[in-house]
Amino acid sequence: MPEGYFTCHSCGKQVRYSTKERPCEVLNGWLMVSKWEGPKAVDHYNFCCFTCLKTWTDSQAPQVPDVFLKAFDK
Repeated sequence: MPEGYFTCHSCGKQVRYSTKERPCEVLNGWLMVSKWEGPKAVDHYNFCCFTCLKTWTDSQAPQVPDVFLKAFDK
């Protein structure tokens, strides 16, 4: 019977699954995000906790350069 792993996209934690188990049982407490990449193109991401989701979300957001932020100090 086919088996595999769900992997947290942020920290790499893995949960083993088999076709006998439903994803909702194996991933109890995990978070799943679907990201549209274009027409008929969707990427799916799994996260073991909110902290890992936040880490990934923060990495997706554009960062404001320090030089720009320091300009407001004056």
